[in-house]
Amino acid sequence: MQYSFFDFLTLIGAVGLFLYGMKIMSEGLQKVAGDRMRNILSAMTKNRFAGLFTGIFITALIQSSSASTVMVVSFVNAGLMSLSDSMAVIMGANVGTTVTSWIITVFGFKVNVEAFVLPLIGLSIPFMFSKKSHYKSMGEFLMGFAFLFMGLEFINANVPDLKSNPEVFSFLQGYSNLGFGSVLIFLFTGLILTMIIQSSSAAFAIILIMCSKGWISFDLACAMVLGSNIGTTITPIIASLGANSAAKKAALGHLMFNCFGTVWALILFYPFVELNTWITNSIGSHDPHALIRYLNELETTNPGAYALAINGKGDPAILAKISSLQFSVSFGLSIFHTAFNLVNVAIMIWFTKYFVKITNFLIKPKHKEDDDFQLKYITSRMLSASELNITQAQREIIVYAERIDRMFGMVKTLAHTDPDSEDFNKIYSRIGKYEEIADRMEIEIANYLNRVVDGRLSYEGKLRISAMLNIVSEIESTADSCYNLSRTMVRQHEANIKFHEMVNKNIDTMFKYVSEAFENMLLILRDIETVNEKDLMRSYNKEREINNYRNSLRAENVENINQKLYPYEEGIYYMDIIGESEKLGDYIINVIDGVKAQFENKEK
Repeated sequence: MQYSFFDFLTLIGAVGLFLYGMKIMSEGLQKVAGDRMRNILSAMTKNRFAGLFTGIFITALIQSSSASTVMVVSFVNAGLMSLSDSMAVIMGANVGTTVTSWIITVFGFKVNVEAFVLPLIGLSIPFMFSKKSHYKSMGEFLMGFAFLFMGLEFINANVPDLKSNPEVFSFLQGYSNLGFGSVLIFLFTGLILTMIIQSSSAAFAIILIMCSKGWISFDLACAMVLGSNIGTTITPIIASLGANSAAKKAALGHLMFNCFGTVWALILFYPFVELNTWITNSIGSHDPHALIRYLNELETTNPGAYALAINGKGDPAILAKISSLQFSVSFGLSIFHTAFNLVNVAIMIWFTKYFVKITNFLIKPKHKEDDDFQLKYITSRMLSASELNITQAQREIIVYAERIDRMFGMVKTLAHTDPDSEDFNKIYSRIGKYEEIADRMEIEIANYLNRVVDGRLSYEGKLRISAMLNIVSEIESTADSCYNLSRTMVRQHEANIKFHEMVNKNIDTMFKYVSEAFENMLLILRDIETVNEKDLMRSYNKEREINNYRNSLRAENVENINQKLYPYEEGIYYMDIIGESEKLGDYIINVIDGVKAQFENKEK
């Protein structure tokens, strides 16, 4: 056998170059799109048809159904998209991925790759060294586009020549004449191939090359394409493993959609293949079955010419004939891929609610106590699209802030609970547990944001991450203040001090102002994409109100002690609570400053 281990590594490198090209092309487009892509995905899913076209558009734009489906799973995980809406977007993603097959078909067989790849890389270099992040992202897209077709060319040049390696060919040939059994075997082969390389586009390129070289028939190539449609679901499934139940349901829905589609395609396999053959012929291309017949005939009648032809040499007329037939195979497979996904969507879009019911039945949410530590929307497995990971982090920050707001509610309850009761100890213990959770949430969210910023992220995205890190730090400080307030109340109890009725009233008023500041902070965080100046000014006014009230109570406290209204020691604990409450207001306004910085960066 002439095919060496070095040749195998060369082939793996060619596939790797193809995948790398697709990756940086996709990420370059994501960075160019940035906020616009987030807005499209979150806004254009009001019904299943809008979601369908959104999935088609996004996948056609970023050239990866796996990436767009992982985005959808992430959005479901972040609560930005309902399970029903996600099904429609996933269906659209399956149609959108056919654009990649058409690009490979047109550029891979009708255009001389060597003629445009290096000039394209040369064109991308000035963009790559530009100071503007938008131009850098465009350069990455162009570079990725060039690498993708370099990889395709190298795959074509380095796949083993099965006719010259009879051991491999006899193994393949032994499974190609089993009728419908061969269809199932090659479907499974396409599935495994796509699961391994985690790219249906790369799998399509390999299948196309296998068929264009005459190693497998057009029928079996179609079977492998069906298998690759199931295999591509592995990426979102992996992404959903550490996510919540809603994300797992979205990934399962993707798998079910592709599996059900493959079932009907298998039942009608031969008629459906012939229909696509007829469409290919009608549009003006050759019969996609003709290539393998021509190569087999050439091998039988003129072995010498065949040996030269499969290596791209020999009679120009024969080479031109083979090139024309190869294009018909590529065109036919693209027609099959597109027709299958269009028909599948046309059928399955009406059964969206049943997919939702089945996934809800199969996957039950795990109910955890609110006092248990858990991140709701972000997970380390959700890092395929850095620009869109920002949305998950924003949702998690809202959950974080809501938890601290509940913590402050416990502090207010603790102030009116009998210190000698069991409830007092339970509430204090719960506040302490919330403070520990707050520390862990800060670390987890910050680590996640740091992993996102380490990825391919636009300059604007990095500014947003920086602002979000500041917001997370300030929210953790509010948790520390809440805990300090509870500790002050415990020390007050240990010192056997009971506050004067007027003191309790003043503390309640201060707590009311802080609660209002918390409420406005949560309002702004929940609407961070469209925050308005009125809400921001309301927060600044509330902070000034808290400061002024603290100052007036501080002056009044001195007078009350001088007039013997309450003892000096009581005044110390009183001012400790008032002072810590004012610090809470400062930390809240620091969060607002972080939001404002993020808002201003977005406006630039």
